[in-house]
Amino acid sequence: MDKYDCLYKNPSSPIEAHLKDLLSRMTLKEKIAQMTQIERSVATSSALKDFNIGSVFSARNNGPFEKALSSDWADMVDGYQKLALESQLGIPIIYGIDAVHGNNSVYGATIFPHNIGLGATRDANLVQRMGAATSLELRASGIYYTFAPCVVRHHN
Repeated sequence: MDKYDCLYKNPSSPIEAHLKDLLSRMTLKEKIAQMTQIERSVATSSALKDFNIGSVFSARNNGPFEKALSSDWADMVDGYQKLALESQLGIPIIYGIDAVHGNNSVYGATIFPHNIGLGATRDANLVQRMGAATSLELRASGIYYTFAPCVVRHHN
């Protein structure tokens, strides 16, 4: 069987056709599972391969092991991604983490002040640079989704 026998797996198919094909193949349980995010401690092989869970996140202090470096996190996230891609549908997961003041779950990462401290600086440029640094450290750990602070700028 060619890997492009399914229209949704063909990257050159139009996005509308791609989505219509994928959704037509999914059961109600699979659609629900794709909208579900589970914590890493319950992200079993079965949850990812058999139930097609859509997202996994790490709660506070729930990494691969104590003092795990960015590369250790990336290896862990890659392992979950591999399981998801081995599912019947082969839909990648979205992996998330709380990085509201830097990627503080990674050993050696930069830790920044919490939102109230950042707001007290009244320096939007500083906050933007902090976000950029956090983003780089997240990507180095294989994580592209974060529950990070939002900056709202009010104009008077």
